Amino acid sequence: MEDADQGAQRPESLAEVGEDAVTTVGQSAPALTEQEKEELREELAKVEDEILTLSQVLAAKEKQVAEMKRKLGITSLNELKQNLTKGWQEVTTSAAYKKTSETLSQAGQKATAAFSSVGSAISRKLEDVRNTPTFKSFEEKVDTLKVKDENNEDKSNSVSG
Repeated sequence: MEDADQGAQRPESLAEVGEDAVTTVGQSAPALTEQEKEELREELAKVEDEILTLSQVLAAKEKQVAEMKRKLGITSLNELKQNLTKGWQEVTTSAAYKKTSETLSQAGQKATAAFSSVGSAISRKLEDVRNTPTFKSFEEKVDTLKVKDENNEDKSNSVSG
């Protein structure tokens, strides 16, 4: 009984030649007369022959193109360069690229202005600090220490020399 069930589940199989042929598993074939089946087989054979012929024509055309490119000195690298150049040109002329470029340019200008402003503020603040009595007192003490140190070096050089 299992054999009978399995036979009923399998569709009638036809010999398929084309690489893109699709089989439908689990569905029964529509009820066709022997004449309709024969016509379909003939049509299938014709279509597969056409596919084979078109594949051969395509292969011949691809060889022809390759030979023409070789004679013209067009290499794969040259084609790649041309494609990249064309692609980059398309990107740089796109509305999205222009908008992004403008936005980044404006952001850069604002950042430059902000850094300049911060730099100026720091310079002013440092100048203010230098002008405070505490800093001037500290600066005088450092100068005094430097003068003393220079005097000590001069004395040690004259004694050893």
